[in-house]
Amino acid sequence: MAFMDQLPALVGVIVGAAGSYTASSLTERTRWRRSHAERWDQQRFQTYAGYANTLKAQLRISLRIGAARGFDHVVDPLDPDEGLQRLAEAESRRAAEWESVLLVGDASTVAAARMWHEAVWAVELYARGLKDDPTGWESALKRTSQARDAFYACARRDLGIEGPPPPSGNWPRSWKPSGEPA
Repeated sequence: MAFMDQLPALVGVIVGAAGSYTASSLTERTRWRRSHAERWDQQRFQTYAGYANTLKAQLRISLRIGAARGFDHVVDPLDPDEGLQRLAEAESRRAAEWESVLLVGDASTVAAARMWHEAVWAVELYARGLKDDPTGWESALKRTSQARDAFYACARRDLGIEGPPPPSGNWPRSWKPSGEPA
């Protein structure tokens, strides 16, 4: 009879222990998943930022060579002989960064990144002297800006950052470079 009197307490202890174990397991699993997601978000951010900076450096070299070839929009021309060597090095860095984007990027961001570097390659054709029409140069620059905007929009969405980035070249009228008053 004594065992039967203690049975409800024993069942209560067993149920309490099982509930405590289940709750702590679920809490720990949730904590691990959150930590894992934060690490991957940080990795994706670094990968996207690194790729963007590398591609922008490649574009900047192309623009400077283009300026030496007589195209508009850049005031510090770069001698094509020197520039083409820099351009080859920049392309190698971009290709290495691209592999990281392929590993951590979601499908839409990878597609946008591909469109952006293909648009930069179109500008490179002018820098390399393979194309020379000013209208095409302007069009290539516009496509590059649009592709950049699309990449940043996709990357921000993948990283969970709300709102679109400001479009290229769409600065407020009151903004002045170098901190000049509006």
